[in-house]
Amino acid sequence: MRSKFEETKNLPVGMNLYRFCVNSFFNMGGLKILKRKYKDDISERTGNISGVPEGSIWVHAVSVGEVQSASSLIRVIKNKTDLPCIISTVTPTGQKMAESLLSGLVEKIFYSPFDAKKFVTSTLDNIKPSMYISMETELWPEILTELKLRNIPAFLANGRISEKSFKNFKRTKFFWRKILSSFAKLMVRFEEDKEKFSALGAPAEKIIVTGDCKVDTLLDRRKFTGSEKWNWLKKNNAPLFVAGSTHQGEDEIVISAFRIIRRKIPDARLIIVPRHPERALMTIASVLPFHELHAELLSKINKNFDADVIAVDEIGILFELYASADAVFIGGSLVEKGGQNPFEPALFGLPAIHGPYMTDFPDTERMDAMGAAIRISSDTELARAWEECLEPEEIEKAQRNCDEYFKTLGGAAKKTWAEIEEYMNKNFGVKN
Repeated sequence: MRSKFEETKNLPVGMNLYRFCVNSFFNMGGLKILKRKYKDDISERTGNISGVPEGSIWVHAVSVGEVQSASSLIRVIKNKTDLPCIISTVTPTGQKMAESLLSGLVEKIFYSPFDAKKFVTSTLDNIKPSMYISMETELWPEILTELKLRNIPAFLANGRISEKSFKNFKRTKFFWRKILSSFAKLMVRFEEDKEKFSALGAPAEKIIVTGDCKVDTLLDRRKFTGSEKWNWLKKNNAPLFVAGSTHQGEDEIVISAFRIIRRKIPDARLIIVPRHPERALMTIASVLPFHELHAELLSKINKNFDADVIAVDEIGILFELYASADAVFIGGSLVEKGGQNPFEPALFGLPAIHGPYMTDFPDTERMDAMGAAIRISSDTELARAWEECLEPEEIEKAQRNCDEYFKTLGGAAKKTWAEIEEYMNKNFGVKN
């Protein structure tokens, strides 16, 4: 058993201050606040995990997007090994997505513990994982520190850092340098991601560019996703436009572009999918000033509806909606939110039309160059791009461009697991 001195001696610089801040929050009644917020989920979040096979591979994914990335990796793991896998999330939407994509593949779906020492210690005592794989930007100092102290290897998969997070991390680079060095390997999506992690002090020899695991998941999902499910949203077979994962400040621009389209195609319809479903009513309110348009929530309509604009107040259906769309817009890109996933519509041969702020998806520039994405900056440019997407010759051209782009991707999940497997074989003698 390690002594307090040995443990403190090995802590990253700044970890004691981090612990002090976290513990102060809980000592001042923070847990009571969190219990009100999480209610039935609080037990797992405080470390009470049961029913987990010892030696499981613990994969952690914060929410929906990260679970999608984890899905392809877990499928590779289960295909190549007999090792049990468990997955944790932070958000309820992440749990639902994990249940949808991974039920039957993983031995346990649970909530990750709050990043306080007593909760992390309890979790690790209960699940005793053989390794920990964190998806994308999930950097929990206490979990990573405790794993290192227990000699349990931690890996970052599909690593990325948003521009906003990168600026924040740089202010405390001395702290994050040590935290990032806790990882045995950091597998990142693109060269741009590698540059950011290197700038934060992550050891260069640990960073490997493997591609985007999310692409593998989406390629698998595309095989089982047809346009039939949502085709009933079209009116008289007129075009259906989908604005996906929009943020506040974008709905009005999208609606304005749609009004331009409607002058030429009166039966066209627009589906707006807010990034956060609770904003759906705000989306409806954005339509009200345009008296010629009628908007409804998706949950309130039936197949005889007569709305022009539908605001989606459900989660997990955007990918299916893209399959029925004739043209799209990618949200989070006309406001400084870093953009949303441009791969999803492109998989269906639809150029990912986006604004200038796509910093969270740096490969969008390559998509633009290959014709798999289109950059716009205003409602009139969006309307023009939508019109072009409806022209027969442009439809064929876009399909070819998107297919060519995806030929350059794929296989990230296999590459990621190969890196992890190599490390485990070399350092722990693990043979599967």
